[in-house]
Formats: sequence, C-alpha cells, structure tokens
Amino acid sequence: MNSFPLVPLAQVLTLANRAEPTVPGVIYRQLGVRLWGRGAYERERINGSDTRYKTLSRVQTDDIVVNKIWARNGSVAVVPRNLSGCYVSGEFPTFAPVRARLDPRWFHWLTKMSDFWSQCDAKSRGTSGKNRIRPERFLEIEIPLAPLEEQRRILARVEELDSRIAEIRSLRRQAMLDTDALTRAALVQMNEDLTLLGFPRKKIGRIAKVTSGGTPSREVPSYWGGNIPWVTSGELLDGDIYETEQHITKDGLDNSSAKLFPPGTILVGLYGQGQTRGRTAQLMIEASTNQACCAILPVSPILEPRFIQYWLRGLYNEMRAQSRDGAQPNWNGKMIKNVEIAIPPLAEQLRIVDHLNYLQKKTDSLRRQQTRTASEIETLLLSILDKAFNVGL
Repeated sequence: MNSFPLVPLAQVLTLANRAEPTVPGVIYRQLGVRLWGRGAYERERINGSDTRYKTLSRVQTDDIVVNKIWARNGSVAVVPRNLSGCYVSGEFPTFAPVRARLDPRWFHWLTKMSDFWSQCDAKSRGTSGKNRIRPERFLEIEIPLAPLEEQRRILARVEELDSRIAEIRSLRRQAMLDTDALTRAALVQMNEDLTLLGFPRKKIGRIAKVTSGGTPSREVPSYWGGNIPWVTSGELLDGDIYETEQHITKDGLDNSSAKLFPPGTILVGLYGQGQTRGRTAQLMIEASTNQACCAILPVSPILEPRFIQYWLRGLYNEMRAQSRDGAQPNWNGKMIKNVEIAIPPLAEQLRIVDHLNYLQKKTDSLRRQQTRTASEIETLLLSILDKAFNVGL
C-alpha cells in the first residue's frame, strides 16, 4: 500500500503559456517526446514560414510536456536543461512545476512507471479527436507525493542506484559492440584472405539474378492480410527469415511490382533507417519483399547462397562509406550487381561457410545472454522505482 498520499497534478503543476507568433525566416528548435517515459529529444528544426501553426510555445528547463495524442503511451517528459528554449505546438501542452511541493526529478521518474501511463490512458478515453488528452484531464491524474525534503532524499538514492545501473548498461553495450566487431572482423578477414589467394573474381550481376520487390497499394485492403510473406528492409538482421511481420494476397502480388522469391534468396537492404542499409538476410521460406530489399538469386552452381551473404556482410562498412561519398546515400540494384566476389571452389566455399556458421552461433548465443541481461537491468530499475514511490528508499 502506498505510504505517500495521492495528489492530483492540479495541485503541483500549473499550465505554462509562452505562446509566440511564428515569424517567417526564424528557425525554431522543436521538441519531441518519446513514448514510454523515455524522455524528450530535439526534433528537426523548422522555418517559421514552413509551419502550419500560427503560434509555438517555448519550453524551459523542468517544464512538463505532454503529447496530447500519445500521452496514453507514456509520451510525457520533463524538459532537460539542454532542450530549454525549444518550441512545441498546441498539441504539446506544457506545465510548470510548483516547486514548493514538487521536485521535477520526482515527476521525471514517475513518467517511467506503468501506473502513470495507465492513468494517462484512462484520462484520454472518450475525448474528442484521436483520444487526445485535454490539459484539464491530465491535471486530474493522481501521483504519490512525499514531502519535498523526503522527495529529495529518495531522489538522491534513486539517482545513485541509477548511476550504477548506467555503468552496467554501458558495459553491456560495449560487450554488444565487441561481439559485433569480432564477427565483422572475421568476415572482413575472409574477404581479404580470398582476395590474396588469387581466386577468380566476378561481378555478382554476372553470375546471379539481381532484382527487387515492391509494395502493393495500401489503399486497396484486399491486397493485404493474405498468406504470402512480405519482407521489409527493417527485418534484414544478417540472419535468416522464417516468418514476416506482414503478409500480402495473391491479388496484391499480381497488381504490384512485388515478386515471389524462393528459399535461398539473399536479401540486401538498399535503404532504411539507422544501420538498415546494407544489412542482409537469407530467405528460408518463399516470400515477397518491398522495394527497399534487393534480392540475389544464385543461378550458377558455382555459388553457395550463404557464401554470398557472408561476403556482402564483410563489405558492409566499405560499401556504406562509398555510398556516403556520393550524391545518393542509398544503394541500388546496379551497385549490388557491380560488387565483385571471389569464387573459390564450391568445396572451399562450404568449408568457409561452416566455419562462419559456427562463429555466428557463438555470437548469437552471446547476444541472447546480453539481451536477457538488458531485460533484467530494466526490471531492476522498475523495482527500485516502485519501492521509491510506494514506501520510500
């Protein structure tokens, strides 16, 4: 049972009104709010002539910013010092803490709790539009509130423990990077060794069919939800694909540039967010893809599909660097066709693939352990916060 009284936010927050008319030619820093209590961030900057809003509101350090639409999914944040001076539209109501009663850090940690998200969800229901939460409804949410000095004492303990957890997170991230680096180094070494050994090299487009997929119209519901797996570039994780997040119908396949590819097809991400461009996968099922996936179908018996995949993975950094140097940062089918690949005898390809498969299994095992550790770390933090807001630390 909570040892601290529950207090409506109306008692500890006041609506901040710092709206300013937008001025053409002025560049505004924009603030966004991540979901699930992950904090605020700086969005792309915008010229006053390019926004549809007649006014924007300036936020200050320790303001509480609420995303009207996504508050129900934890899109509420306390503004950190480095984002003071950013602007938000009317879709992001802003509140100032009553400092005599609330330490903003107390509220910061509360935004990470599922109980708080549930209240935001409940207060969003039944309102107009897309379940937007109105400011007055947000202020009805109740939070546990310790006396100010007790808040600060508890916060000091929470932040001390969080600092230790952050060290563990950092070590885990470094372990992940080291694991990836070992795998990448082995792939690069394979490419270099085969090149030094003087095996013949050919362009992939000369010995394999290289093509791409397509996307059926989203405006035609009958094209979607069928039984044909449809791969997006975000699903290319340098592994194997046995299932997909989305499926299309036969009509969707026939009425778009999507194609059906057989098992054994190697896929390469042509573009996408973050590290997606250049990532690979091998189809273990018959599937279609979107246009961001390049499909390589080995039509020659002299090439083992998995060998092609490992070769391309070994060129990941090199090819991404080349595409950054040009005017077009994305890859394309022509670029993949022109990639040269060494062609050792098939028996040697299979030996290499067996060795790299063994290494990949070891890497995957380490990654699973690290993922479990990450989950345990987050569970630990939540248990600390739950205790802090219920009985204190």
